[in-house]
Amino acid sequence: MLLDKYLPVFEVRERHEVLVHAPSARAYAAVRALDLERSLLVRALFRIRTLPGRIRSRQRVAPRQTRPFLETALSIGWQILEEAPGEEIVVGAVTQPWTASPRFDGMPGEAFCAFAEPGYAKIAWNFAVHPAAPGRARVSTETRIVTTDPASRRLFRRYWLVFGPFIRLIRVVALRRLRRELARARPGV
Repeated sequence: MLLDKYLPVFEVRERHEVLVHAPSARAYAAVRALDLERSLLVRALFRIRTLPGRIRSRQRVAPRQTRPFLETALSIGWQILEEAPGEEIVVGAVTQPWTASPRFDGMPGEAFCAFAEPGYAKIAWNFAVHPAAPGRARVSTETRIVTTDPASRRLFRRYWLVFGPFIRLIRVVALRRLRRELARARPGV
């Protein structure tokens, strides 16, 4: 997997997969077009996560935008580290997720691999699609995280204890939504 190239060593790993009724090419296109804001649960989780920052800055919740999750992630600072079109896309950023309003600083793949400034977490995640049988594909998503020093590791562990279950839930919801959307789009169904 391309993801191995960017975070071969990690402290946290979350992996989920689902079998979909669609050829690989259609499944990959659906991954790139997946709009998680259509899920009430995911919208609520995102709003809860941004609440501390919005309270501090007295910001209101922005109106819901319908756009793919990948596009949303890129708009807030994540960067595509590498893509094998039709097979896998890897996205990454360095951040301090334990802060009230974390910034996501994306950078080119080489810089991401070399980044070691204390005080941060390096996060990379992917979506991968593999043929499973005629007309079916296996779609997986994996998130890997490594911190850059012991102090960050402690802060991240506390953050992950609170937010990790919700991040896992978002991944599960994303894959279920993808499976449902592809099943609805199936000819003859």
